[in-house]
Amino acid sequence: MKSAVSPRRTLRHFLSFVTFEHTLFALPFAYAGMVLAAQGWPGWEVFSWVTLAMVGARTASMALNRVIDARIDAKNPRTANREIPTGKVSRLDGVLLAMLGFALLAVAGASLNRLTLALLPIAVLFLALYPYTKRFTRLCHYWLGITIGASAAGGWIAVTASFDLVTVLLWAGVGMWIAGFDILYAVLDVDFDRGHGLYSIPACYGVETALGISAATHLSAWIFMVAILPVAGLTVPYGLALVVAAGLLYYQHRLVRTREVRDVLRSFNANLYLSGIVLTGIVVDLLT
Repeated sequence: MKSAVSPRRTLRHFLSFVTFEHTLFALPFAYAGMVLAAQGWPGWEVFSWVTLAMVGARTASMALNRVIDARIDAKNPRTANREIPTGKVSRLDGVLLAMLGFALLAVAGASLNRLTLALLPIAVLFLALYPYTKRFTRLCHYWLGITIGASAAGGWIAVTASFDLVTVLLWAGVGMWIAGFDILYAVLDVDFDRGHGLYSIPACYGVETALGISAATHLSAWIFMVAILPVAGLTVPYGLALVVAAGLLYYQHRLVRTREVRDVLRSFNANLYLSGIVLTGIVVDLLT
């Protein structure tokens, strides 16, 4: 693995390093929690701090994950071209970027309310420990789900400074959705994980069983999302969004059945649409 850093580092290298576009997986759900709590637009101040908190958390988590997994990434043919193994970004760069992300999260959390500030240490703990979970538990997918799912609850807490049943249902729904597609994504590394003593549901139970567990996980995610409908007083627009979301989940599982790398990646990227569709359903519901 190269240790030298390329002198031609660019913003593109750093955005690729933290896969910045994947922030869009959970950001719409943070906004969903925010607008549900406010029953509409919460104001630019809350919106801005929630956005910065999400960007900071996602940047810190991914940068730390890349630093901690650098040696593993270098051995895996699928990930050997990532920025640290190829020398495009150094470990120190990754650590500094993670610290910057955590600082941004802390400033945003402290600027919202006392509860978001009090919950900061827990959020940082879960974000920092996630990269290690694949080394000792097959439940690493659910740890990731709980960690990222907290963003939806965070949107609600940012407005109300309190928990609510809607908060719990959002957190559970997003958490199970994330865990479900992380299991699907782990299918790509099943042989590598087994050969290097890493834990994942596909590596521990086999691909067929893992696909079934992922499907059950996604079904539970969808049920939690449906439960929000009567609790939050939502109606037809949100219900229609859930129907589309169910179709996208089904589409993902159909794709992964081929076990082709291209189809697994297409399945993974389909999630970029799902969160936006659910948020759109909620916003239209609140406006009508």
